[in-house]
Order: sequence, then C-alpha cells, then structure tokens
Amino acid sequence: MLFLGMFVYSQEATEIYLFDLIKTEGSYTIKNPVNISNNEGYDNQPSFREDGASILFSSFRNDQADIAQYNIEENFRTWITDTKDVNEFSPAPYPGKKKFFTCVRFGKDGSQELYKYPFKNKTPVALVPNVQIGYYTWFDRNSLVSFVLGDIETLQVSNFKYKIKYPIQSYIGRSFNKVPGSVSNGKELISFISKSHEVPEIYTINPVDSEVHYLCDALEDSEDFTWTLDGTIFMGRENNIYQFLPGKSKEWQPIIIDSEIPLKNITRLVVSPNGKKIAVVAGE
Repeated sequence: MLFLGMFVYSQEATEIYLFDLIKTEGSYTIKNPVNISNNEGYDNQPSFREDGASILFSSFRNDQADIAQYNIEENFRTWITDTKDVNEFSPAPYPGKKKFFTCVRFGKDGSQELYKYPFKNKTPVALVPNVQIGYYTWFDRNSLVSFVLGDIETLQVSNFKYKIKYPIQSYIGRSFNKVPGSVSNGKELISFISKSHEVPEIYTINPVDSEVHYLCDALEDSEDFTWTLDGTIFMGRENNIYQFLPGKSKEWQPIIIDSEIPLKNITRLVVSPNGKKIAVVAGE
C-alpha cells in the first residue's frame, strides 16, 4: 500500500471503475463500466465484501483519507469513516465477521498499523500493534499475511489464534493474494511477486511451511495482480489489462476492454467473489 511521510499528499488522482467480467473462449472481456468513486483526487485499494454486494475503498476528502463503501445493486456510495487527523487505507472485510472490516491506519505520531473497525460507531482496535504494515491480505479467520516495513520489507504471518508472528519471505512486491482453488489443488496458498531476481516473478507460498513454487514472470513495468476463478492472472499496464494462465500461457496477452471511458495508468485490480465483476483503478 503506502509508506510514511508525504504519501498522503502526493498521490496521483485516480478513480475506481467497476466492470462486468465476461469469460470468452480462451480470453476475457470487460464491459459496462461504472465510476464507483466519482471523486476528485485519490481513490484506491478497492476490496469486495465477502458477499460481493458492495466494495470498500479508500477515498480522499477534506485533505484526509477515509473509507467509503459502494453498494453495487443500489449504485450508491456511503462514507464509512470520518476520522480527523487519521488517514485510513486498504480496507478489507474481516473474514466471517460481517459487522467489521480492517484497514491500515496512519496516525499523527507516524504509526502505520492495521486496525479492526466496526461498521457502527464503536472504537477501532489495533490488530497488530507496533508493527508498520504497508499491505495485507487475510489468509483465513485467524491468520493475516502482511507486507511489513523495515530495513528489508518482509512478508509476515500473524496468527491470532496462537498469538505468534513470523516472516516467510523478503524482497517482495506490494501485491499478494490468496490463490484460487483451481490452482492450489486444495491447498491454502498465497501468491506474491518476488523481487529477488533481475526480472520480478510471481510465486505461490504456503504460509504454514514457507514452501514456494514459481508460476510465471510478472508483466513488465506492472506492480499489481489479481486472479480470476479459473486461475488466470490479470495485471494492468498503461491503458491495457493483460492475462496469463500459469501452466498454459506462453506470454501475457491483452484482454478486451469494451468501454467508452478511456482508461489510463491502470494499477490495482480485484475480481469479485463470484467472478462476474472486476474493479479497476486507473488515472483520473
């Protein structure tokens, strides 16, 4: 996600577009875009809630980052947080707990920690205190995988059931995701971009024993990726989205973007739980 200092005031203006995701023979098409942020300035880090009915994202207003929610069926956006002197980024649903979500919270003291927030007005709670977290993804209800800032950025597991934390990888990119069952063969795995090589590569890793497997080279000049339900990887670059199916594809190929809205500087992507929608972050 982000780092300390001037990040809050120096980000490119972006919007979040929601598309229908349609699988065609050997490829994908996205169409029917809706601008779900529709807000001047920085809007980013979309995350579908577990039922797929709405999307959480970070959005700037009044010189601060708050969390907003877009209801897909009602085509309606609401603000979830309004916290003065605090900036909130990277919201995600709390697995199995509909009344809560999580996000990275920037405090005035320079802290950058993961917090558990209620959707109703109650006090948020730090989940991993005193750990500088940039990005994260939930592995299951009890385990979190996060990008931890330090002299060397590491991929770290926080197991809340056993109250332990341990690193599983270093020199990693900002984007990592759970691997769909169509790829993992029933195993619970995380995918990440390794920057330990001259060319960034995408791997899977088992958060329990740190076993890794190479999938493919990442798309050149791209930082973010997501999965479709059938195991295809999407990455964005400039005004295109590219696809790669590990084990079958030989190179990255562009998908069809059927849109009257011109997209530019595509970065983050996320596919809905049912695989029928995709949220795309692009330059404003």
